[in-house]
Amino acid sequence: MKTAVLTGASSGIGAALAEELLLLGYKVFGIGRDFTTFLSETAEDAALAPLLHHFTPIVLDLAQTGILAEKIRQIRKLNKISLLINNAGVGYFGLHEELKPSMLHEMVTVNLEVPMLLCQLLLRDLKETGGHIIQISSVTAKKSSPHGCAYGATKAGLTSFSQSLFDEARKYGVRVTCIHPDMTNSNFYRNADFGTDKDPACSLSPEDVAEAVRTILTAREGMVFSDITLTPQKHRIIKHRGTD
Repeated sequence: MKTAVLTGASSGIGAALAEELLLLGYKVFGIGRDFTTFLSETAEDAALAPLLHHFTPIVLDLAQTGILAEKIRQIRKLNKISLLINNAGVGYFGLHEELKPSMLHEMVTVNLEVPMLLCQLLLRDLKETGGHIIQISSVTAKKSSPHGCAYGATKAGLTSFSQSLFDEARKYGVRVTCIHPDMTNSNFYRNADFGTDKDPACSLSPEDVAEAVRTILTAREGMVFSDITLTPQKHRIIKHRGTD
């Protein structure tokens, strides 16, 4: 059985990814803040409930990188990792001068430093297993992002890192894929002054991203999706009341 490490696994895109990996036959170490809802909902799903014993929830604040590194070392002692999905992300939006220094620090840590750290800790295992790294970046990595300058910069950094890492590790059989989802219907935008339109054609669903990951992981050996952009058919966002 292949083993995966997945960050941000407790909700949104991460929860959909965790479910997809279980259905694909992976043993999953899921890192997140609170798995209460995920575990209760999954236990009621006829297809997923029998697979829950292959899921290990790890409650952890990713900003505590020292604790994270120690936890990964413990996992490696008993498991050979063949898949790493860096999904966790945090975004604060608005005029750049209005963001707090703590917000900037958190975005750089979670969105960029943590993926770099996890890749560094697990790369030897991934070389041995011919494994796969999947980075959940953002469409903002590829374009200007007013009201999200810092967030877009961290995601652009993640994309650049991923491209270079693939070129560095590909000869060892390691595959690296960077996925760039557009606006996704989840609680990610709770800190923003905008959100997704109610029309399903105006946003992605977490399951859309999970389906893309399934396609990536089931592709023939020797072919790699190095860069994927997912976007809804229509482009429409809504501004929250009380904003300019």
